[in-house]
Amino acid sequence: MASRHDTVRPVTTEAWNTTGLHVHRKRIAHMTFFWGHNTQVLFPGWPGSSTGMYVLALAFVFSLAVIVEWLSHYNIVKPGASRVAAGLFKTGLHGVRVGLAYMVVLAVMSFNGGIFIAAVVGHAVGYLLFGSRVVFNKSGRSDSDSHKDSDLPPPK
Repeated sequence: MASRHDTVRPVTTEAWNTTGLHVHRKRIAHMTFFWGHNTQVLFPGWPGSSTGMYVLALAFVFSLAVIVEWLSHYNIVKPGASRVAAGLFKTGLHGVRVGLAYMVVLAVMSFNGGIFIAAVVGHAVGYLLFGSRVVFNKSGRSDSDSHKDSDLPPPK
């Protein structure tokens, strides 16, 4: 038996301006969390109604969240690099990190419960791997000094 969310289709409404030359289309979207694989995430028609594409969308959002955490907690610029070049590189990297983080936010705004869980678990796994230093503590320093490997400001 299909749930009511699997059979609900977005409603398209049309409105014309007074000249009748311009058409506005408005899609009514979900504004509460729902469960099911028949959803739209980030791009029109993706993942559609295919279960395989939905699983791919879950993996994509999970991976984006892990990458955001990696970029947040890993210092790619090595000591001794030119200050100007390092500053420009960090600025570009920050822009990429923020752009990917906004993509995760937009995916969660699909209000699909599975996408939300994939994003939260992706951020948690990313933090476990790269932020907590439990798995990749390459420096051997104490936790109070571990913030020096990150581009983020030290914890207060």
